[in-house]
Amino acid sequence: MSKGPPTLDSNDSEKLLDALLSNGHTCKKMRKAVRNHCMALLMLEAGLRVGELVSLRLCDLFFNTVPVRTIFIKPHMTKNKVEHSIPVSPRLAETLASFLQSLALETKHPIDFDVFAFRTSQGNLTTRQVERIICTAGWKALNRPVHPHILRHTFASRLMRITSSSTVQQLLGHKYLTSTQIYCHPNEDDKRHAIEEASAQPNQSQPTEQHPQQEPHQAAPVHPGPQPASQSGPQSASRW
Repeated sequence: MSKGPPTLDSNDSEKLLDALLSNGHTCKKMRKAVRNHCMALLMLEAGLRVGELVSLRLCDLFFNTVPVRTIFIKPHMTKNKVEHSIPVSPRLAETLASFLQSLALETKHPIDFDVFAFRTSQGNLTTRQVERIICTAGWKALNRPVHPHILRHTFASRLMRITSSSTVQQLLGHKYLTSTQIYCHPNEDDKRHAIEEASAQPNQSQPTEQHPQQEPHQAAPVHPGPQPASQSGPQSASRW
């Protein structure tokens, strides 16, 4: 049986985000936790591929130290060279602001917004490092590995329930609509909601509608014998 790509339900998504944010016990680890939480939310609420994520520069996320309202993914950042844009949700905007604040605490110098957004002390984060971060958080929160692309799948599947497939196609940066239609399959949230809706319905058949009793139809009186012919000439063959 055909099924859609793996996704996270709402509860598992929140557990994963909490696990990423709760890893900080020192100032340095807390800043790293804020960074990792921000990366996960960019994939979960903006649908970014991991390759697009590590290609972001701070100027793609902030304008005059304020989180942008729309993230523009340029052709050179994508694997299919399709430019697309994603509006920033209020939750993501708040997370971006926290991320920038944590960056400001790392240095006394002005922030260089032309550098890559997600870095370590050794340099820019790679896709393999991001995969390892999300996978480790998956084991901690859900007792199973979570690949970053599952977060993108989750973003797309949620949107498919509330908007058109063509809108989802543009948000994901798919070149062909057929690539987007794999998200039409129900996920665990859909199935759980269906069961809850079914359980809430009374298990009774609806009574048949009672129609008010009508008076018996009285036939028009019948006049015996042939009617006399009209005196005005022959009758027309049809009244219509």
